[in-house]
Amino acid sequence: MAGAVLWRVAVTVPEAMADSFAEAIGDGAAAVSTFELEEGGDWLVETTWAAEPDGARLSARVAVLAGANGLAEPVLEISALPPLDWVSRSYEGFPPLRAGRYFVYGSHFEGTLPAGAVTLKIDAATAFGTGEHGSTRGCLLAMDALAKRWRGRGRRQLGLVLDVGCGSGILALAAAKTWRVPALAVDLDHESVRVATVNARLNGLAPLVRTGHADGYRVGAARTHKPCRLIFANILARPLARLAPGLRRHLAPGGVAVLAGLLARQERLVLAAHRAQGLVLKSRITLGEWRTLVIGRR
Repeated sequence: MAGAVLWRVAVTVPEAMADSFAEAIGDGAAAVSTFELEEGGDWLVETTWAAEPDGARLSARVAVLAGANGLAEPVLEISALPPLDWVSRSYEGFPPLRAGRYFVYGSHFEGTLPAGAVTLKIDAATAFGTGEHGSTRGCLLAMDALAKRWRGRGRRQLGLVLDVGCGSGILALAAAKTWRVPALAVDLDHESVRVATVNARLNGLAPLVRTGHADGYRVGAARTHKPCRLIFANILARPLARLAPGLRRHLAPGGVAVLAGLLARQERLVLAAHRAQGLVLKSRITLGEWRTLVIGRR
């Protein structure tokens, strides 16, 4: 990939039209992404092309779509990206990470693993979660604090650990390796489930970590066990709030849930939903604008 020239095509539009414009300018693109620029505001629709796109055709599509929906025609940005060795650059973006006792590294790491650390080889690839993000790192730090409090606990005391919105599977793998307990990693995205399964094998944890597809806490494999004493949910603020009743049903008395994927301004929303279910805040971790909440049953 060294020296390959890629092209970027982007447009900023209202949230309600993001998907329509993504389809309009993404036909033939190598990748399509949409990003919320500010909560409740405009979205950036961005596409990447392996060859120079037909600017006239894309401009015409944007103009027609805007006119049909009564919008002022948005500015269409088309630019060539500088040639880069994208593989090397992606590795540079994921250096080894230390979060408490956890040392997370990729397959490209050639250094020495630190003695005494819980090491995790994680290649996120097409799934979220390599530890560098504030929400994932916050969960690892929360797990480190729990490991100090729960020193000596194991399978009998903890039972099954549930990781909802598992992404790369990093939290389920860390829990399984910390306490040698079974863990269930589930995600709404089938590709994340595949990556988590690969990472479980990569870390020699396939006998302990199972993966599956599920939307929220209501997963068949979890229903065959007693309510969980430890649950991780690293998703987004609104889904966390919506799923609060499910967390209450699946969290054992005295159990703990680690919630992440929310910003500081969204903490009140998430806490209110869980307090309405009789759950209480035990601690929080702040990393920049990201919040990780540790909650439990009374």
